Amino acid sequence: MRNHEITRSQLLLNEDGELREPGWSRRMVQKYRRSMIKAPSWRIKEWDYYLVVNKDFAAAFTISDDGYIGLQSVSLLLFGDTSAIADKSENKAPSLGVGLPWEHTETVLNPFPMGSLRLPDSSSAGTTRYADKRLQMTFNVLHAESVGPRAGQNGKRTIDCRFENFCDGKPFEAHIVLDQPDMDSMVIATPWPQKHAFYYNQKINCMRASGYVEFDGRKYEFDPRTDFGTLDWGRGVWTYDNTWFWGSGNADVDGHAFGWNIGYGFGDTSAASENILFWDGAAHKLDDVTFNIPEEGYMGKWTFTSSDGRFEMEFEPMLDRAANLDFKVIVSDQHQVFGKMSGTAILDDGTKVEIRDVMCFAEKVHNRY
Repeated sequence: MRNHEITRSQLLLNEDGELREPGWSRRMVQKYRRSMIKAPSWRIKEWDYYLVVNKDFAAAFTISDDGYIGLQSVSLLLFGDTSAIADKSENKAPSLGVGLPWEHTETVLNPFPMGSLRLPDSSSAGTTRYADKRLQMTFNVLHAESVGPRAGQNGKRTIDCRFENFCDGKPFEAHIVLDQPDMDSMVIATPWPQKHAFYYNQKINCMRASGYVEFDGRKYEFDPRTDFGTLDWGRGVWTYDNTWFWGSGNADVDGHAFGWNIGYGFGDTSAASENILFWDGAAHKLDDVTFNIPEEGYMGKWTFTSSDGRFEMEFEPMLDRAANLDFKVIVSDQHQVFGKMSGTAILDDGTKVEIRDVMCFAEKVHNRY
């Protein structure tokens, strides 16, 4: 696959509201400006999504303004059986009488926000915030300008959340810090054939995580030696009906931060794919990666194959975080599957990275909205 890399700093959109240069970049060199979009405000979609993963638990946080609907959500996922999250003899989720693995997602919907949440135009500075009587959630970018010239680099990101009546009448709290050294990311500018439709997305992997989430009297603490956070930052104007595949994971491999982002199916990717490896902060670009989902369903063993032979993996599912909405005009069928990845990835210089049982996710999503 051709993988056109953009290196020139410029505005993302031209005067007609079209992408200036489709392709991928290691940094957000193309500058997004909501004011330059020519489509109606109800079609503009903007979101920040964080996923923070430990081998035994994970938490996900979304603040989004999708034009005619806003979706603010928090997820707690429990995979393993440790004293930090459950009684070993019972192997139960927190006082709910449900066996592990277990997950709960709570969502607040807002009609017609249409830009009123004022999400930042850049991922590398500013504050993303949502607050009502039940949910208060804030994402902050804290950067050390004295360390380097790139805002948002050599710094940290914080996630703070308080969700009343999260599950079973009990609240959820979180305070998480993600370290972001000077590192590459995956940034992609993808068009559709339809006028004014585009997708601008950044995935930041390998941010070492500390802090905690707390629910039902139990505190789940993240360890930066082994645990990582990922940011999915997106802005754009989508077409109505889309299906995409996405997978992401991070691991510490003998002291080296290793991560991957894989996916396809969304927009016209003829200029570049979003398939990429990260090793100690450096990006290693991949060609096509195929998700082989078994015929028996999402909980069977998946495999991943790559056109260049550099990402060959097996995926053992543990939990399908499924959601299915059908309001005729708005339809969403989502399967975000969490499990353990094992296999081999090859860096640009031929170095083989072997992983085993790394907790991560892979998903297939069909949306009409």
